Amino acid sequence: MMMPLQVLLVAGTHGNEINGIFLFDQWKKSSLSINTYGIKTYKVIGNPEAQKAGKRYIHQDLNRSFQEESVLSINSSILEVSRASQLVNLYGEAGENPCQIALDFHTTTASMGSCLVVYGRRHADLALASLIQNQLGLPIYLHESDQKQTGFLVESWPCGIVVEIGPIAQGLLNSRVISQTKLILEASMEKIHQIKNLNLFFPDKLIIHRHIKSIDFPRDEEGNIDGYVHPLRQSKDWQKLKKNDELFSKLNGEIIRFKEDEPYIPVFINEAAYVEKNIAMSFTKRELWDLKKEWKQSLIDLVNQR
Repeated sequence: MMMPLQVLLVAGTHGNEINGIFLFDQWKKSSLSINTYGIKTYKVIGNPEAQKAGKRYIHQDLNRSFQEESVLSINSSILEVSRASQLVNLYGEAGENPCQIALDFHTTTASMGSCLVVYGRRHADLALASLIQNQLGLPIYLHESDQKQTGFLVESWPCGIVVEIGPIAQGLLNSRVISQTKLILEASMEKIHQIKNLNLFFPDKLIIHRHIKSIDFPRDEEGNIDGYVHPLRQSKDWQKLKKNDELFSKLNGEIIRFKEDEPYIPVFINEAAYVEKNIAMSFTKRELWDLKKEWKQSLIDLVNQR
């Protein structure tokens, strides 16, 4: 028996990232039309309590709350752990309304433009990301090898991608960000529709920005931040670093420089929400990967599973 293809669309995983929430609200009110190509979708606000409070989260980051043990904790006193469990119970692969694919829409205060974020190297994720990249030219940030950052929402679905759009301040609406969200949503649904109808061509290659490590701000002996992103580095996401390039400045005139021999590419530079995570920016390595046959087949099988 063929299972119906269903896609989970999430906005507001962080309650103060409101552009996707606004788009979904207008869509639900029929104030605008979004083409989902006849595919059943569920539009969900990830953390509605945080949205009401105008905060990123209530107790902890929802997008770090989808740990294996957490999805069984629907009665947890931590709101985001309970919410993670609820979402998996409602829309997970074995849930009441099982979805095979999750698309999670975010915004960032960093000058990232629009990009896709993939966690780990799941075959279906990479195949879907390659199709979207091929159509829209979006960078793909492969987040892996970071044991301090786990429990992401999309990892609880067989295939899942995060969409990041910036820069935009938290809690503000922006026409460009809303338009970009709609554009990427519709392009993603078009590609999923083409997979369902076996009417598409995969690219031969995809460009990956592979996560290497994150670095913190300069701090004093008491652990307080005592430096800031250098003006030559601010808003220079996706731009390759050279040895001795400026990273941080201090008010005493000291400059902290990039000392690596590898020409890493920084992303999420000075992201407001990452200060609490002790992250000033993350370093990536740009790589050109061949698109493997098994990645394509994994996505095709998932979308057309029986």
